[in-house]
Amino acid sequence: MRIFAWLLGTVIGLAIFAIGGAYFVAFTSGGNAILQPIIQEKINEQTKLNTKLTTFSLTTDEFEIFLELDSFNTIHAKGNYSLSTQAFNVAYKLKLEKIETLKSLTNAPLKGAFRTEGNVKGDMKFMEIDGISDVASSDTSYHVELTDLNPTSIIAKIKDADLVALLELGGQKPYAKAKVDVDVDFKNITPHALDGGIVLTTKNGVLNTPLMNKDFNLTIPKTDFNMNLDAKLKGDDVDYTYALNSNLAKITSSGKVIPEPLKMDIIYGVDVKELAVLKPITKADVRGAFRLNGTVKGTRANMIVDGKSDFASSDTKFTAKLKDFEPASLKATMKNLKLAKVLYMVKQPHYADGVFDLDVDIIDLKSGELKGTVVSNVKKGLIDSKYMTKAYEFKSHMPRTSFTLATNTKLNGDIADTKVNLKSSLANFDIKQARVNLKDNSIVSDYITTIPNLDKLYFVTQRHLKGSLSANGELKKGKDLDLTMHSKVAGGDVDVKLHNDDLRADLKSIQTLDALKMLIYPEVFKSSLNGVLDYNIAEQKGKFNGDLVDGFFTQNQVLTLVKQYAKIDLYKQKFKGIVSADINKKKILASLDLKSNTSSITTKNTKLNSKTQKINSKIDIVANKHPIYVTLTGNTASPKVKIDAGEILKEKAKEKLKKKLGDKLGGDVGNLLKGLF
Repeated sequence: MRIFAWLLGTVIGLAIFAIGGAYFVAFTSGGNAILQPIIQEKINEQTKLNTKLTTFSLTTDEFEIFLELDSFNTIHAKGNYSLSTQAFNVAYKLKLEKIETLKSLTNAPLKGAFRTEGNVKGDMKFMEIDGISDVASSDTSYHVELTDLNPTSIIAKIKDADLVALLELGGQKPYAKAKVDVDVDFKNITPHALDGGIVLTTKNGVLNTPLMNKDFNLTIPKTDFNMNLDAKLKGDDVDYTYALNSNLAKITSSGKVIPEPLKMDIIYGVDVKELAVLKPITKADVRGAFRLNGTVKGTRANMIVDGKSDFASSDTKFTAKLKDFEPASLKATMKNLKLAKVLYMVKQPHYADGVFDLDVDIIDLKSGELKGTVVSNVKKGLIDSKYMTKAYEFKSHMPRTSFTLATNTKLNGDIADTKVNLKSSLANFDIKQARVNLKDNSIVSDYITTIPNLDKLYFVTQRHLKGSLSANGELKKGKDLDLTMHSKVAGGDVDVKLHNDDLRADLKSIQTLDALKMLIYPEVFKSSLNGVLDYNIAEQKGKFNGDLVDGFFTQNQVLTLVKQYAKIDLYKQKFKGIVSADINKKKILASLDLKSNTSSITTKNTKLNSKTQKINSKIDIVANKHPIYVTLTGNTASPKVKIDAGEILKEKAKEKLKKKLGDKLGGDVGNLLKGLF
């Protein structure tokens, strides 16, 4: 319509220019010949086209113009006029066979063809235009009245326009086909004195699903649609009803709008059977059904939008206040939203089931001046253990895990303070205050976590553990990540500091029997352990060094044999010493050096695999100057024990033989036995 209006104006302008020029050039063929190139050059300057004014004829009461915009598009105007009254009666024909060649004129990627012809009569104060057109293969007629060259009345009927042709004319791809009817009846289109109406009907509409799949990767079922718009304009008021119906969605709206200054009182409804079809518009990669209805009331300065929806089977209601179309405040409630449906709609895996409630009361939405609260709860939560086990490739099945979650957030300027309470059958997690700076996205948060049964984490740790664990600390996330943790473990204290990937753990007064019991290792040594662990999480490498004090052994096969053969009871001796380990992912290389007043127990480069729970260790024991060599192999919980007590056995044999020989031979047999052993 833009190009049509320009071309129609060109016709009238040419007539006016010609009439004005006649005052200076005689109404003769010679005078016309002088004017013709001047007019053609003026048109070329304005249109930036290489036009040809092939016909230019002007007399005292008649004129004819034939303008070739290019070889595909032409304008023909012919009529009569009166110099005294300035009245005219002009017939015109526009033949546009290839609009895309007029790009320099349209400044848009238009494409297609149409023709229009009609009659312009009247004078410069009042004129009427009547015409017909085949725009978009339609049957179109129109009547336009202009006062002082400004449109004051329009009556037009467009019948069976082809939507594909209209889209092509507007430089758009044929995403849909339909027949379009438009009935315009404006007795008066003078601003603030409008009187008329417009009815637009789209029928037999069908989406071009193959093209939408190609351009937007959307698989959409066959979609039929119809659309109706009925608007009545009176003065400054616009009363309208609108409905779009299809087998995928239904959109309705009706009410009253005053365009200037803007004021509206409307109701709306959206019923989408498949959200994926709206991706080209919303840019949101979502799916599923969606229903929303509500009202919009107010002015540009103060507008209230409210609505309600059953999004993801919830009972959702909201009221938003806008100032100059910018969000100013928001109140919203969401009850009984189904987590599984939300995950499906946003194309996420089925992580969990649960019921979600939300309460939002933000009295100020301006950036940097936020003020309000957001409260949420998840009840009846249940992790999809089967999916989690498969997705994260756990070696064993994740146990059935139920949970509840409650959050409470207070917004103040750029700061959001949040409380979190998570309770589950695996662990509990509490945050009294997590402070988020919305401007720089930094976080400072405390936390407390409790694990009632460590053995339930077997699917993650791949080793059985006994007992419970609780820890607390602080998290800081800005440019760097810093985490602290404190926990009472095995009768002692563990303090952890994490800086990005570097972890340091200080162990104080850890009771080894309690630790061995927690790890389900043989409880063979009772002691107090102090140590330091330095570990890089990204590389999974680290070192541990510790001191053992006040150590006593409990009953075990090795020391029982020592007691039997060496006649020394190591169970009664107090040991102290050092322990160290080099960690390389799952492989641990450990060393131990224990000493008492009369004995020592040492091992170097003991190999432990925390994943396979295998051990390979050689232990050297010196009990009251008697050496014993022990080898441990196999599973850490019940290793195979091999003892080399050769030196002790030699001493025992020597003593027995010496006694028997002494009884029979008498004399000094000691020197004799030295040669045998």
